[in-house]
Amino acid sequence: MYKVLLFSVSWLFAFSSYVQAGEFDHSQWDALAKANVVNINQGASTQVNYSAFKKQRAELKAYLSALSKVSQKQFDAMPKQEQLAFLINAYNAWTVELILTKYPDLESIRDLGSLFSSPWKKEFIPLLGETVSLDHIEHELIRGSGRYNEPRIHFAVNCASVGCPALRAEAYTGEKIEAQLEEQTNLFLADASRNRFEDGELKLSSIFKWYRGDFEEGWRGADSLHGFIALYTKPLNLPASAVQKLKSEDIDIDFLDYDWRLNDTQ
Repeated sequence: MYKVLLFSVSWLFAFSSYVQAGEFDHSQWDALAKANVVNINQGASTQVNYSAFKKQRAELKAYLSALSKVSQKQFDAMPKQEQLAFLINAYNAWTVELILTKYPDLESIRDLGSLFSSPWKKEFIPLLGETVSLDHIEHELIRGSGRYNEPRIHFAVNCASVGCPALRAEAYTGEKIEAQLEEQTNLFLADASRNRFEDGELKLSSIFKWYRGDFEEGWRGADSLHGFIALYTKPLNLPASAVQKLKSEDIDIDFLDYDWRLNDTQ
């Protein structure tokens, strides 16, 4: 009993120190992601081994519990890069937990909703002193907060579907998040099943249709979707003629159907 109490006090002290220092220890999520996320398509995308994740659900719940202990005041004291890493990891980890509530008896995350209820609007996440939904994390805390102006988050948050950008096989951290977001963006655009140049036009993921405004708010000088894509012509493997048309916004953009099947390894 004494050893258990000592361990608990030590853990709480360590947890408090992480938050007070403006950091959060995401090593639990990092280990889970490394163990259960599988690279496919030459690393351009990933699948998730939900069956293996389910066997480690206790570890996942421990990580989620630690996230939930962070107060709004502690979160606000973090540097912005730490905040963003915290929110992306929270979104991804809670999405996996949502899938595990019904796995393996589902074919898509949309099976967890109904005609009148979206799984992304379900308020089941204790975070920053409130009970919130996945939509709240993405659209209010990340996109709607005005703190980040970071369109690349759309290639980092993962909705557990084949059409989604890859779930990264490691945790995001404030120290590495710039490089991580840039790599995620390049990988997603390099995946021809999601984005490609075909028949003289760009065929892009529906993500660019749904969130077009986020890519037109001046990030790195891009005030149009064409302008944002022009920043990433290399992963798209565009010919020189298409690059010139893209820069002059003289190229058609079409949007591909989204594949909502579960991104499972099964």
